[in-house]
Amino acid sequence: MRKYEITYILAPELSDEAVAAKIDEYKGIIEKDGGTIVKIDNLGKRRLAYEINKKAEGFYVVMRFDAESAAAEEVRRVMKNSDDVLRSLLVCAEY
Repeated sequence: MRKYEITYILAPELSDEAVAAKIDEYKGIIEKDGGTIVKIDNLGKRRLAYEINKKAEGFYVVMRFDAESAAAEEVRRVMKNSDDVLRSLLVCAEY
C-alpha cells in the first residue's frame, strides 16, 4: 500500500449536501478497492487564482489515503469524467 494525497476542486454551484455526497462517493471508491482514508479536509468554497471553465470559485477538498495504485487510478479516472470536478491533482505523499 502506498500513501496518496489527492486535492480536488468541486464546482461552486453545488450545495453543501452535494459536496458531502461527492466526498463520500470518492471515499467509497477508495475503500471499496481496499484502501483506507487517513484524513479528509474540506476547505470550503474559495476564490480561484484564475477562472476554470468560466468559474471563479470552487470547493477545495484534500484527501489523504493509503491504497494500492489501482484504487488511486480508479478515483482519478472517476474524477476526470465528472462534470462537478473542476481540477484534481493526485500525488504520492509522505505524511
